[in-house]
Parts: sequence; C-alpha cells; structure tokens
Amino acid sequence: MDLAADRRTRLTAVRRRRLLLSIAGLLVVLVVVLLQFGEPMRVSSSSMEPTLKSGDQILIATRAYKSQGPARGDLVVFDGPDGALVKRVAAIAGDEVGIEDGQLVVNARIVPERAVDQSTVDGMYYGPVTVPSGSVFVLGDNRANSVDSRTLGPVPLDALIGQVRIRLWPSPGDL
Repeated sequence: MDLAADRRTRLTAVRRRRLLLSIAGLLVVLVVVLLQFGEPMRVSSSSMEPTLKSGDQILIATRAYKSQGPARGDLVVFDGPDGALVKRVAAIAGDEVGIEDGQLVVNARIVPERAVDQSTVDGMYYGPVTVPSGSVFVLGDNRANSVDSRTLGPVPLDALIGQVRIRLWPSPGDL
C-alpha cells in the first residue's frame, strides 16, 4: 500500500470516529433533555380519537405548567381515579362551560372543535357549569367514549402531570 492510500485510510477512520462521537453526544443530550423536561407515555384508551389512538406513544412536557396554567385547547395529562388520563382543556377557571345539542359552549359562545366527530355527539347536553378557581374542565375528543369532567368534575391544577407535546409513535402528528 502506498503512503497516500494509507493516509486516506487513517483520515477515513478519524472521520468515522468523530461522526460516531458526535452521534453519541447528540443521543446523550437528547436523553438528558427528555428525562429532564419530558416523559413518554402510552395512550391506553380511545377517548381522544381521532387525535390520539389507543397505543400511541406521546411525550409529556412535565414542566409546562410550572409558571402558568393551561390554555383552552391544550392536551393535558392528569392523575385520574385509575391512573393518568389524557384530555383536552375545554374551559379554564371562571369559564361557564356546557354542551348544547353536541356543541361545546364556553362563556355563551359555541366553540368550533375540528378534532371532534360531531355525528357522535349529536343531541348531547351538559351543564352549563362554572369552572372553579384552580381547576380546568377537560373533555375527550371522542365524546361518546370518554370519562372526563362531565363525570369526574373539574380537574384541579395540582393534578396535572403535564402537557402533551408530540405523538412519538406510530407517527408524529399535529396536536
């Protein structure tokens, strides 16, 4: 082997090592960030379909509500009576919330919900109720198959585990 070929072989080996070290470093940083700021979770019911399906893997931002509370429309995870539940925030403290003929009504205004199949909630009525201070009112997107604030009542803010940031598996999706 000539000198130039030997040098090219050594340069290629150095580049491979650098690339592998860079990839390993990125993976370590990613794992640290995920462990520090997020928590993976598997969705265990169909109550959030079509947004989230049973078996989907999601990433929860566990520090999302440390400085301020959730907003209407956020997907949140909270401690329910039988474990962690995923639901959408329909109303926040002080809001008057109800369902009239399948339509979500917050503060006397109909709220359009693109993630809810209206054919499954036709004729449904609830409330209205006022969300107490320090709480949120949550609903599943699959209203016909969801245990949410209509059954459980308003969810205290201190029961929130975090906000759903992304669906990891089976495929990333727009939440």
